[in-house]
Order: sequence, then C-alpha cells, then structure tokens
Amino acid sequence: MFWNEEEECMPPLKREELQLERLQEVVKKAYENVPFYRKRFDDAGVKPEDIKTLEDIRKLPLTTKDDLRDAYPFGMFAVSPKKIVELHTSSGTTGKPTVSGYTRKDIEIWSEVMARGLTMFGLTEDDIIQNTHGYGLFTGGFGVHYGAQKIGATVIPISTGQTKRQIKILEDFGSNVLIFTPSYGLYLAEVAQEEGVNQNNLKLKSIGFGAEMWTEGMRKEIEKRYGVPAFNIYGLTEIMGPGIALECEAQDGLHVMEDHFYPEIIDSETLNPLPEGEKGELVLTNLTREGMPIIRFRTKDVTALRRTECSCGRTFIKMDRITGRTDDMLKVKGVTVFPSQIEKALLKIDGLEPYYQIIVTRPQHLDELEVQVEASPTLFSDEVKELVGIKRKIENQIHNEIGIRVDVTLVEPKTLPRSEVKAIRVIDKRKFD
Repeated sequence: MFWNEEEECMPPLKREELQLERLQEVVKKAYENVPFYRKRFDDAGVKPEDIKTLEDIRKLPLTTKDDLRDAYPFGMFAVSPKKIVELHTSSGTTGKPTVSGYTRKDIEIWSEVMARGLTMFGLTEDDIIQNTHGYGLFTGGFGVHYGAQKIGATVIPISTGQTKRQIKILEDFGSNVLIFTPSYGLYLAEVAQEEGVNQNNLKLKSIGFGAEMWTEGMRKEIEKRYGVPAFNIYGLTEIMGPGIALECEAQDGLHVMEDHFYPEIIDSETLNPLPEGEKGELVLTNLTREGMPIIRFRTKDVTALRRTECSCGRTFIKMDRITGRTDDMLKVKGVTVFPSQIEKALLKIDGLEPYYQIIVTRPQHLDELEVQVEASPTLFSDEVKELVGIKRKIENQIHNEIGIRVDVTLVEPKTLPRSEVKAIRVIDKRKFD
C-alpha cells in the first residue's frame, strides 16, 4: 500500500535528476537569503553555480547544531517572518535551543512525508491513531498529527502522560495505531498489565515508535507485549521533524524520503564521505524546505545507508536504525561504548525487566562503569546465590558485547525511573568528580 506511489517508486536515476535540480535551487536560495550561508560559502570559496553534480555537495561546508544556536532565534530563516506560520524548538537542555520555522508549504511537505510513512504502517482513512508524542514545542506530536490528518485518519492527540487514561482510551476508542517512544511504550504496557488489560481485546494493528535509540531486542519486547508489529520513525527538529525516514512492512531499515532530504554518511573525525554500507555519522540536507533550508547538517547520529531492493517496492535508499550518537557515546577505559550495546546484552537474558541505567564514575582516576538493571518479581524472590549467578551472567554478557568489565547491580522491580518522554539511560558522574 502506497500513499504516493509515483514518488515512492520512482526509478533511482530519475530521482537523482530531481535531487540535483532541487539541490541547486536550495543552495541558491540559502546563499541569497541567509547571511550565515553566504558567509560560510564565501569562506569556503564555493558559489551556487559550482554545484553541477550531486557529488558537488561535498564542496559545501557542514552545518552544526552550534551554528543553529548561534543564529538563535531567527537567523537561519530564508523568508520574511510573516511567511513563517509555525515555530518549534529543540529541548535546549545543553544551552540555547535550536529554532525551526515552517511556511505553509513546509507544513504541506511535512504532512506528505509522514503520510507516506504512516501508510507504510498500515494507517488508512478508516483508522484511529492514538498519538502519545508531545505536542508542545517538540516536533514529534505535530509531525505524526499532520501526516495522519492528511491521510484522513481520526487522530487522538492525547500527548504524553496520563498513562491510565491512555489505556482507557485505547480500549474504549478502539485505536488501531499507537505512537510512542520505546521507553514510554514499555511503561504503558506495564501499567496496562497491572490494570488487567487483555491485549487480545485491543484493536491495535501496528505501532510507530522513535525519538530515542533502541535495539532489536527492545522492538521484540514491544511487539510481544502488544501483539502487533512495531515500526521505526526517524526525524529531527533541525531538518523538519519526524518523517525524514520510516520503516515499511519489511522492517529492514528505514526508507529515507530522499526526494526531500539528501543523506550522506561521513567519518565524524576526518569529515570525509564514507562508502555505501559503512557506518558513520549521518549528514542531511533539505532539498525542498522553504522557510529554513539547512545544508549538510551534522546529525551526530550513527548509521549506514544501503541502496538495495525492498520487497515493498519502494526505491528510496535505506538507512539502518540509529545505533548511537557521536556526541553521547561513552569512552570508558579508552573503549567506545554505546548504551545500545549494553541494552542488547541485557535483553538476551531472561528474568530481567527492560529498565536499566548506566552510571560512570572515576574514583582514584580510573573509570568505573556500573549497570543497574531491574530484576523481574520472580527473579528477585529467588535465593541470594541465584541472584549472584544471574549478576555474573549479566556481567559476562556485557563484557562479551563491549569488551570491558562492568559492575552489575540488580535492583528491585519498579525502582528505576520510568519515562513518559525520552529515557535517561546514562549518568556520567566523571565530570563532577
């Protein structure tokens, strides 16, 4: 099932022609209307007319989140303020937030790409979609909302929280598609079980999830608890919001909407481009955005791109799920560690709940890594010697996954913090020591 079969199944060579045409237009627009880009391009000795092939995009300088913060609030806009009809921002938890401005045309593009993705999940105009993503300045809720409305589905804009009410509405309204972050989805399922909800009585047919990193083990846990397939959604505020890339029924990578977003993979240290299939940092360029075109944005997300045939028939390039970030990876005892690696190890062991925290300290000038993980009620009631055996098993499993020793602490069920938005997985205390 397609939302826009002509665009989604376009022959790759024809799409490349479209991409080049749009790239040339957006570079010219950015140069002429955004002082930041005019100066940045001039400093790099590149002009819009130098972009003659898609590979010429590499001549253009990269854009960083710090660049967007320095332009706060409206310095990256390419149109007059009166044409901006909607504003969103990032969380701004590490300083100034980044601002994202949209024209009416931009909202239409956002709706289009999300309509394509939600159709991949099986959403139709006859369905009800329950959207637990936040509706404030966060882009997550609105992206899903616009796409679902474009399809003609009935949207329940319940947003985050009110967990027991979420479950009641899920039952009473007969929601067919549910949208959440992985951590909140697990919490929702946990509360539903406590409330005695039988998943067989729900009318769900699919789940869309994103906004934080996860593992295949986490996906399987979600699908087990809800009894329906779960599909990945990728996006970021700086480029548009959710809708940049989404999964089809094959669940084998995300289709990048590359008629609107041009993806690259670079080495985060050398900044050189990497070949297809090699893992590195994702860089994205807006090809059609009117209000705030962003050129070669460093997402900090670690993934790979693959141009392979898909059983669904779509010809978009595929992006692997995000396995880490170049800026939140941990360096422990000289070893690079991503939280997703530890999650992968934990989910291989029976008797553990999918809640954990990673705590890094540096006593005596040496890094130490502790992983706190919840035991299931059954496991926690076992004898001490059984718990010691499980603890060692977990430590060995993590060691095999990341290559360094960790100290595992089993904690009682329901003692680690639950999250209604993004889970806080890592507490790095080294900078405070």
